[in-house]
Amino acid sequence: MKQTIPLLAAFLLVTLAATPSATAAKRATAPAVMKADAFKHYIDRFNADDEELYVNNIPNTLAWQFIEKNAPLFECPDKDIEQTYYFRWWTYRKHIKQTPDGFVITEFLPTVLWSGKHNAISCPAGHHYYEGRWLQDTRYLDDYSLFWLRKGGNPRQYSFWIADAFYARHLVTPNKEFLVDLLDDLIKNYGQWEMNNLDKKNGLFFRGDGWDGMECSIGGKGCRATINSYMYGDAVAIARIATLAGRKDVVEKFEAKAKEIKNLVQTKLWDSGAQFFKVLPMGENKQLVDVRELHGYTPWYFNLPDKEKGYEVAWKQLMDPKGFYAPFGPTTAEQRHPKFAINYTGHGCQWNGPSWPYSTAVTLTAMANVLNNYQQDAISKTDYLKTLKVYVQSHRRKRDDGRVVPWIDENIDPFTGVWIARKRVEEDNADFVKKGKPEKVLHERGKDYNHSSFCDLIITGLVGLRPRADDVVEVNPLLPPDTWDWFCLDNVLYHGQTLTILWDKTGEKYGKGKGLCVLVGGKEVSRAETLTRLTGQMPQQRDNKE
Repeated sequence: MKQTIPLLAAFLLVTLAATPSATAAKRATAPAVMKADAFKHYIDRFNADDEELYVNNIPNTLAWQFIEKNAPLFECPDKDIEQTYYFRWWTYRKHIKQTPDGFVITEFLPTVLWSGKHNAISCPAGHHYYEGRWLQDTRYLDDYSLFWLRKGGNPRQYSFWIADAFYARHLVTPNKEFLVDLLDDLIKNYGQWEMNNLDKKNGLFFRGDGWDGMECSIGGKGCRATINSYMYGDAVAIARIATLAGRKDVVEKFEAKAKEIKNLVQTKLWDSGAQFFKVLPMGENKQLVDVRELHGYTPWYFNLPDKEKGYEVAWKQLMDPKGFYAPFGPTTAEQRHPKFAINYTGHGCQWNGPSWPYSTAVTLTAMANVLNNYQQDAISKTDYLKTLKVYVQSHRRKRDDGRVVPWIDENIDPFTGVWIARKRVEEDNADFVKKGKPEKVLHERGKDYNHSSFCDLIITGLVGLRPRADDVVEVNPLLPPDTWDWFCLDNVLYHGQTLTILWDKTGEKYGKGKGLCVLVGGKEVSRAETLTRLTGQMPQQRDNKE
């Protein structure tokens, strides 16, 4: 007989899950400019429209309480972008799951056969960290980190830039002791990748496209820009963590590894004719595949390509309708290729054409790095905003009753906006019922899918907060000039202090003066008359961790 939890006890459990821990509560911040309640209507609407099929720790009834206490506030004149920002925090908290091994972040809400312990899957975990690092309660990612390395997680089931993700999180909520304590685990994990996935003949890492999370791709298995970029990012991150630990030998070792991967990616995976990073199949005397795929932008996610070498020409393909551009895209393969396809038959999760939020998020993060760190003329801030708005437009589903509701799922038809895997699962479920196999029905598998980032793209890209290791706050908005008269990002926990970034063209919206302004603890630290790169010194805090 199953043991049940009394109603009061269950209520206390979910209430505690939505409330910041004692440690986080000490650092709980308050907005300097905006009022949180002004955005509660979004969460009320999401709840009203939702069929809450699967509940982890924070049910819909506590969603606003969680978001109000944890997430940065954001407002802008484009209400589609604003709504999607809050929708993605609303969906993210659905995936915070408490287990006997602490909190984990899931990809799917229902349990799927290919998941690991506690329904965790390493494939999207890098996105989980880049997104979740902006939550004020640090318990969730602390526990999640320990789970992957010490409590039964399988960080190598799928490709996963784990060390880079840990360090990226550290740049927002620094915790030197915690990160240094995990250094040897990260070194061991890297060594396992070298043992199992390093081609000793050419020096590159290889991966099957399915285990890269990109099934049925045109480029297929081989030495891919994905896994090699991830390993480069991890090598760089391990060297930086080792610097914090004062372990010079590890620093030198992993800096050398990063340098070697950088060289090999640029010399062996770059197709100078197609001007793109591609897949190199396994075997002797193999040539690069003949297709450009969206994952060829992954190297810029980690700032891998050398500057002033011209690699940025690859980005011209992003806005080309024969390349990757589509109204609900970008597509995962170039549309001019003969094997480009949008299929509603065969494998349910194909990467030979459909748009995937996972890759769109990688592309936009990489694109922000190009616009911030490279001198080039292949893409612009206008292209960034246009691609972001295409991504926003994909966050929709037209219900059977005709209403259009916010939605995030698996793969999407880049031309019609139909969620392909969802349609396929619906068809499979109907077939199972018809055949008398109701036990195989999995209702809404991809609903509220947690396989990508979005809020981080607003914070670090559009608004332009660029996380750094020192106490200089750097802001470089990617909003094109003369687009909006105002925006505000408020109540950001950054290096243990409250950050506010606002743009007010006339000074009348927020009453803080004209221009771009950065506040720390409600006090101005930097200002400019135009949307430009700003830096300012953060005030010292006695209890601020290294």
